[in-house]
Amino acid sequence: MSFAGKNFRYLRKLRGWTQEEFANKLDIKRSLVGAYEEERAEPKLEAMERICKIFKITLDDFILKDLAAPKVVSYLEQRRGLKMASETNGVIQFVPAKAAAGYLAGYSDENFLDELNTFTLPMLANGNYRAFEIIGDSMMPTPSGSVIVGEKVGDIEEVKTTNTYVVLSKQDGIVYKRVVKNNKAKNKITLVSDNPTYEPYNVNADDVLEMWKAVYILQKAGSVQRWDVGQLAGMVNNLQAEVANLRRGLS
Repeated sequence: MSFAGKNFRYLRKLRGWTQEEFANKLDIKRSLVGAYEEERAEPKLEAMERICKIFKITLDDFILKDLAAPKVVSYLEQRRGLKMASETNGVIQFVPAKAAAGYLAGYSDENFLDELNTFTLPMLANGNYRAFEIIGDSMMPTPSGSVIVGEKVGDIEEVKTTNTYVVLSKQDGIVYKRVVKNNKAKNKITLVSDNPTYEPYNVNADDVLEMWKAVYILQKAGSVQRWDVGQLAGMVNNLQAEVANLRRGLS
């Protein structure tokens, strides 16, 4: 009995890849990924060999073993499994500020992405994550130089209004903002800064190339700007008023 189709799906989900992303990595059509996973067709040898190379497993194990089945393993085998998981799960590619311009052109180029440094965070669940260094004071009190760890948003419909996202667009490149969806014009979103000195602005949804929901903010110790109570209260009030005005205008 062959477990190739079942393992095909299991390993793809292990890394949080879509069928399209997996197909690109294997240099096959997306429709073939679906056919293999639904066991309507047997994976070709070339595709299986590429998978085995990515996940560091043998071809025999891929075909003959149910990799998703729970196993009774020794402590050392568990440790080896954790090490393998760190290599295949939760690897975060880091986009520093100096690579921001190149990322606009290379965000979907595997060769460009492979050149980026990577790291892992043990607290993250399985998923597709990327980290971006932000520069500037538009999202204060989050300081310039902070690193935003974001989880990939598959569709703009998944966006929750006023949550923070790293947005890659044709017009502005990489920006970190709060996103407000436009109820009247579905083809536009509004980007809002936490620093009220910066005006909100609209972006065409068709110009958005990627969105990453912020899940963690990494920053240097002592880099957070100190605010007095009056200043902080004024910022909060201004931000709330801006969001309220936006909602009235978009509803």
